[in-house]
Amino acid sequence: MSAITDLLGNDAQTLLGHKCAGIDRSMLTLPGPDFVDRAFGGTDRPVPVLRNLQAMYNTGRLAGTGYLSLLPVDQGIEHSAGASFAPNPIYFDPENIVKLAIEGGCNAVASTLGVLGTCARKYAHKIPFLVKLNHNELLTYPSTFDQIMFASVEQAADMGAAAVGATIYFGSQESNRQIQEVSEAFHLAHQLGMVTVLWCYLRNSAFKKDGTDYHLAADLTSQANHLGVTIQADIIKQKQAETNGGFTAIDFGKTHKAVYSTLTTNHPIDLTRYQVAGCYMGRAGLINSGGAAGQDDFADAVRTAVINKRAGGMGLISGRKAFQRPMSEGVKLLNVIQDVYLDDSITVA
Repeated sequence: MSAITDLLGNDAQTLLGHKCAGIDRSMLTLPGPDFVDRAFGGTDRPVPVLRNLQAMYNTGRLAGTGYLSLLPVDQGIEHSAGASFAPNPIYFDPENIVKLAIEGGCNAVASTLGVLGTCARKYAHKIPFLVKLNHNELLTYPSTFDQIMFASVEQAADMGAAAVGATIYFGSQESNRQIQEVSEAFHLAHQLGMVTVLWCYLRNSAFKKDGTDYHLAADLTSQANHLGVTIQADIIKQKQAETNGGFTAIDFGKTHKAVYSTLTTNHPIDLTRYQVAGCYMGRAGLINSGGAAGQDDFADAVRTAVINKRAGGMGLISGRKAFQRPMSEGVKLLNVIQDVYLDDSITVA
């Protein structure tokens, strides 16, 4: 706790002492060793899905806690391999990605069909694989922004993957097609026994207004989460909320004044709590993304983890902060994140 407090710095008191008043923790389905039984035992998920979901929760340093620490490395497509791996060229070799996830004590490794397929026979039985099915590639010129399928659900099943993942750009012109594609893919994945994880991202230039980026608004991201759980994503990945009032500022869609007056405040834990509410009050786990690498990666990662845990979230999925540095330091960063979830004194607000 002392190390975590030091990394939080001036934010330690407001983050560790905050109490949520708008949405009480008693309303949530919270992480725990029996989470799969409580949240999915009565659902329509096939038994093999429950087995693979439990396998993820029983892997790595967080095994048995109900929390998740995932390593995602799909940036070779999403951001280009050079932009992603030039800072640490060992990760051009896919095996090192899997090694980092194992050495870092992660619950699963998430990457592309090519990366995971390259070393599936060696590692798929040692750490759960999460195959990312669609991507936005940046080699097209002029640049376009669309998630297109790179892999099939059957290919993920054939390599022994425990889970599949996909991204939907909610709010974009392409979102209707993406919703249909991913919904069909997730249905097949469940039939084949795999867990489904959805990157619920927003993308629309109109979501930036008067200097505020409402792609990070609690009300918009929570609704994206709600749509993701509707197509039966078992786990939701979302950027942590930094503001609110997207619906009202942009003046579209429908909302309610209680979202801003009684259910949330401007406190980051309350904003993230509303993201959890969009995940069927925690029945689907919310994992927040770790964000880009920077000057204060350890402090930023711990802050994000504390907010996620205290809001009722399920963990962190952190990539660039871990792999854009020497492997030993990447392992240390992943372990620092995990320490937040292992510390029983850091409770749900």
